[in-house]
This record gives sequence, structure tokens and C-alpha cells, in this order.
Amino acid sequence: MSSAKSSAATTSHLLPVFARADVAFERGEGAWLISTTGERYLDFTSGVAVNSLGHCHPHLVEALQQQATKLWHMSNLFKSPDGERLAARLCEQSFADFVFFANSGAEAMECALKMTRHHHFSKGNPERTRIITFAGAFHGRTLGTLAATGSAKYLEGYGEPLDGFDQVPLGDLDAVKKAIGPTTAGILIEPLQGEGGVRSPEPAFFRALRDLCDSNGLLLIFDEVQTGMGRTGELFAYQRIGVAPDIMSLAKALGGGFPIGACLATADAAEGMAPGSHGSTFGGNPLAVAAANAVLDVMLEPGFLDHVRRMSLLLKQKLAGIVDRYPQVLSEIRGEGLLIGLKAVVPSTDLVAALRDQNLLTVGAGDNVVRLLPPLIVDEVEIDEAVTRLERACGVLSGQAAQREAV
Repeated sequence: MSSAKSSAATTSHLLPVFARADVAFERGEGAWLISTTGERYLDFTSGVAVNSLGHCHPHLVEALQQQATKLWHMSNLFKSPDGERLAARLCEQSFADFVFFANSGAEAMECALKMTRHHHFSKGNPERTRIITFAGAFHGRTLGTLAATGSAKYLEGYGEPLDGFDQVPLGDLDAVKKAIGPTTAGILIEPLQGEGGVRSPEPAFFRALRDLCDSNGLLLIFDEVQTGMGRTGELFAYQRIGVAPDIMSLAKALGGGFPIGACLATADAAEGMAPGSHGSTFGGNPLAVAAANAVLDVMLEPGFLDHVRRMSLLLKQKLAGIVDRYPQVLSEIRGEGLLIGLKAVVPSTDLVAALRDQNLLTVGAGDNVVRLLPPLIVDEVEIDEAVTRLERACGVLSGQAAQREAV
């Protein structure tokens, strides 16, 4: 064996684009992950808001096992009865008339961006291509969605970003009004920023955006890739703020862990979308559709979203006490439903690491925030356990801070 091959055998062949923690998991049970060394970790990342029903939910497992014996893939050149059913259910539960299925949140967002431009093209206004976005947003990793995100740290190294986006400060209505021009096509916003630090303007801001879109002939686009499918205590976050968009992207929790994305739209927004105007090889894959239909089965059961709201209130109440006791570690609680942000005083990376040392998994966000994203089926015992582990981690970090001050 050559020295190069010998060296490679001891290193990972995965492209090093993730700063992976030194822990690996082999199986999961509900809100818990079990590592390759047999340790149990309480999972408050849920695959970054993906494993909405926890790990290995029996209804999802059964649905996928049954589908795997029937059909894994077929082309979108043919009809999809199960896909039709899933689309109809999503439309019944939302503002939408049409659904396009993709494989990820970024792909769902690309469909939303293309549809917005095509809408105006079909109405005889091809010059209307620009979309207003907001600082702190995160919309995906493709070149198009990165340009919509507008963050320098994500754009660095990829040349000039794609043109067509005008970013303004979050919550600044005057800036939005000034950004609207004859080439503006729409406004894109997350109902609650996840990656950006669990931030959201007041509902009045969203109502004002709706009015601006209506009066200027623009489309309002909501990115609900992270907030959709029960995460904020409603099936979709827009229902919580009382403002319906024209187009909405979904992914993450939609498949409960199986990759699927969706772009939902009104009939007016989708005007002009015809055979050949968009497409996907794997979008609406039978396995993905089976998983998403199974997720909806569970989420539409009476009391499911009530449970999410109750657990959210309980978690926030318990977190408030810890923030009060450890002001040198934590300063604020943010978020809705089970998308909770802890604004840290210490570096958020230190808090994530300290929590992992306590076998509690969390994920960082912008603005020095740590996100708590438990599965939506989390119970009171697991919330109590998570809070206990958070308190221990805060005690460790508080002691370290006191030592630094004493030096």
C-alpha cells in the first residue's frame, strides 16, 4: 500500500465541510440517541428541526417498511396517487392550491424563487425579478438561496453572488418601502428566523408586508423550512401570526427524517407554471411521500399541537428560572413553540459543548444563541431532564467564569 493510501485509510473521506463533534450515533429511540459507545444522549437538536416525531416513530417506520416493499421510485412522467393525496392534505390545511415536491429546503426555496419570477413573466412583466430579503435570514446553500440569504460568511469564496436580491434590516418597514421599485417581484421572509438567532418581528410587521404586497402587486413568500410542520405550535407558523403568504417553502420536519421538500402556492402565484417550467427527478419520491403522509397522520391527530404548546410553555417556564440563576451564562429566552433560543453571555459554542458534556444535544445559531429543538413528542419527564442537564452545564460555565475573573 502506498503511503498516500495508508494515510488516507486512517482519515475520513467525507468532504470536510462540517465541524463534526467527536461523537457518533448508531440508533435512536424517541427523544434519545444512543452512541456507538452505548451512551444515551437527550436529543434537543432533532436533526436541526427534522426529526419532528423523534427517532424511529412506529407509525413512520411502518409506513416506510410497507412502501419499501411496493415502489421506491418512479418518474414524474407518470401519475402519483400518493403524491396527489399528500398535496391535497397540505392544501386542505393551508392557504395553498398547488404543491411542488422537492428533496430539500433549498430546492423548495429555489422553486419559490423561480415561481415568483415566472408569475410576473406570465403576467407580461418580465422585468419584475428582484426579491426583498432580510438581514439574518437563512434560505439554503445553493447559489440562488445563498444570494437570498445574503450573509458574507456563507457567500465567501464563491465569487459574485447571483443578482436579484435587495436585503433590508429585519423589522424595518421604511427600508422595505424604499426597496420596492418597478423591478421588484416579491418579499421573502421567515416567520421566525432559526439560523439567524431565533428572531422575529411583531405580527404587525407581517401584516404590513402583506398590505405592501397587495398594493404593489408583489408576492409574499414565507420560508417555513424550519418553522413549518408543528414546530411553533401551529401546523404552519403563518397561522400563528395571522398572515397568509402567496408562496411557502417546507422541508425538514415534513418527512420526519426522510428527505422531502415542498413549495406551496396559491393558484394566482402559480399562474404560468406549466409542463417544462420546473421539475425534479426525485421530487415526490414514493418513499418520501409515504413518510410525509405518515407525519401528517400523527400531526393531524386531535391534541397533537396542543401537546406542543403545553410542552413549550412548560419548557419556557423552567428555562426562565435558570436564566435568573445564571445571568453570567444566559441572558434571554426567545422563540415560539418548540423552537426555543437561549441568548448566551458566554460564547454559544462553549454552551453547546458544555451541554454535550452533559449528554444534552443542542445547536448554535446567530446572535450568540443556542437553539433547543426537541422532537414535538417530547414529554414532561424529558423536559425536566433537559433542564437539569442545562442547569449543570450552566453551573460549570459559571464556575469557569468566576475563576477567570479571579485571575
